[in-house]
Amino acid sequence: MPKFEEIVEKARSFTQKPTQEEFLEFYGYYKQATVGDCNTDEPEDPIRKALWNSWKEKAGMPSDEAKAHYIEVYKKYAPKYQ
Repeated sequence: MPKFEEIVEKARSFTQKPTQEEFLEFYGYYKQATVGDCNTDEPEDPIRKALWNSWKEKAGMPSDEAKAHYIEVYKKYAPKYQ
């Protein structure tokens, strides 16, 4: 199984930018995997709030599980953006 860090680098090198909805899937799992539960106040800005919500929804998920979900999200979108 590929390492989380390797998959993150591959996702960062997509040839096209994922849609905002797709990016939010990556973001929430990435933040949960690397930081843990959301530790910031809810922002007012709609874009930042969407990012915050994506992360907040993953609260309580262990880091290893979040990493596995991130890898699955990558596998889902990689054929579209490589």
